[in-house]
Amino acid sequence: MSDRILRRRHAAYAAGLATLALALGTAAGPAGAVPAGGLDYIAVGDSYTAGTGAGAAVRPPEATCWQSSPGYVADVDKTGRVSLVVNAACHGALLFSGDDPLQKQISVTTQLTGLVGAGKLNPSTGIVTITAGANDAGVSQVLGACAAYGVEVCAGAVASSESGMGQVGEALAYIYGQIHTAAPSAKIAVLGYPRLFEPADGNPYFSVDEQRLINQATDKLNAAIATAVSSANAYGANAQFVDVTARFAGHAVNSADPWIAYDGGNPLADSNFHPTPTGHRAYATAVMSDVKPGTLAR
Repeated sequence: MSDRILRRRHAAYAAGLATLALALGTAAGPAGAVPAGGLDYIAVGDSYTAGTGAGAAVRPPEATCWQSSPGYVADVDKTGRVSLVVNAACHGALLFSGDDPLQKQISVTTQLTGLVGAGKLNPSTGIVTITAGANDAGVSQVLGACAAYGVEVCAGAVASSESGMGQVGEALAYIYGQIHTAAPSAKIAVLGYPRLFEPADGNPYFSVDEQRLINQATDKLNAAIATAVSSANAYGANAQFVDVTARFAGHAVNSADPWIAYDGGNPLADSNFHPTPTGHRAYATAVMSDVKPGTLAR
């Protein structure tokens, strides 16, 4: 990201944090009964939680929230250990509204304030899953630069992205804390992102060096997310970072058995660099095995 974009996002973060604190501090919804099927489950975040890559895409004209089905959230719901109240995640969602003047998708903070206002995120909520931060870190811009302009421009894009990850992490920590404020009994499962490439396998669109740079950026983003979880937990947020990199090892876009979609003939496809249906099932397995919703108190 450019310095101008970083400055604009800093201002948007400050405004967004203040708005979220006010909304969640004054609009705590009433506690509802826990559904008989399992823990009351809420999902929020970006395209990975919105199901992109999993199947049929819902893209109505002028929509402010794009989703695809069935993604990992639906797979978690099918286990019977949870009862999905709503998946509010949106493809392309940034953390805060106003981060990008062209951004029309509902931001993560807008998702949260809407859920609290509707009484859906409340003290009865048992588990919340979230993927967020990649759009704010400029991952799409990094991928575009690396695909089109060569390794030097790719390296510059990665460096620019990494320079803003600390700020993204600070915003994430605050968001996890605000989820806890609205749903103090909930376990917050914070899911990371997979490495997109197996550099040893080669790829016609990305050089080995470019693949390594992109994987490096993914690792640093995951580290920033994990640090944000630790920061939020210092104030009792009850969050858990779920690292999926090991689960996706051997299943990158250029692996023999990819769990991440990529169509080089259609570089603008929404599903590119998102989990396939098998990848979404791997995310669901990560939630069930690492967080163990069935063992959480009701």
